[in-house]
Amino acid sequence: MKQSRAWQRMLSGRRLDLLDPTPVDIEVDDIAHGLAFVARWNGQTIGDFAYSVAEHSLLVEQIFLRLLPKATPGQRLTALLHDAPEYVIGDMISPVKTSVGPGYEELDKRLTAAIHIRFGLPAVTPVRLKKQIKKADKMSAWLEATQLAGFSKIEADKLFGKVDETLVRGLRLHLRPPVEVRQNFTRAHSKLLNLM
Repeated sequence: MKQSRAWQRMLSGRRLDLLDPTPVDIEVDDIAHGLAFVARWNGQTIGDFAYSVAEHSLLVEQIFLRLLPKATPGQRLTALLHDAPEYVIGDMISPVKTSVGPGYEELDKRLTAAIHIRFGLPAVTPVRLKKQIKKADKMSAWLEATQLAGFSKIEADKLFGKVDETLVRGLRLHLRPPVEVRQNFTRAHSKLLNLM
């Protein structure tokens, strides 16, 4: 039986095998472009533009730095790239990920490893760092839920945990055109990579 195609051609010209990704086929411009066009919250946010995974990733890195002001550039880059596989597999809300099962998680792990190796990071994120990034990720979700997705603070507290508001003070989410978010993502990536 003939196997179905499991690769995708990227705008860079790379052909990324989704089942067996290799670091050589990973380009930051492809990641930034894809993430800038993937909507968080299944697009159910206020405003004239979708709140993208690229915008979310920039916010997570910013919150991560507030949580850990002495974080290394490599740790910050890991935070920025925490959802990078979604540039080819899309973003699914947590309840859907759970129902899809372990297949999605395995695909995500393989893509993450290839992305990390491509940019000089450990293939597997150390557990402690992963927990710290997840904390920033949940804080980001709380902000997104309350500022863009119509959740009350009480509802967001139940779903994402109470947020230390001193850590998110002054963070106002703004929806921007994908091209602008894409440029900011590539700039942040380049800056952190150059500091490593």
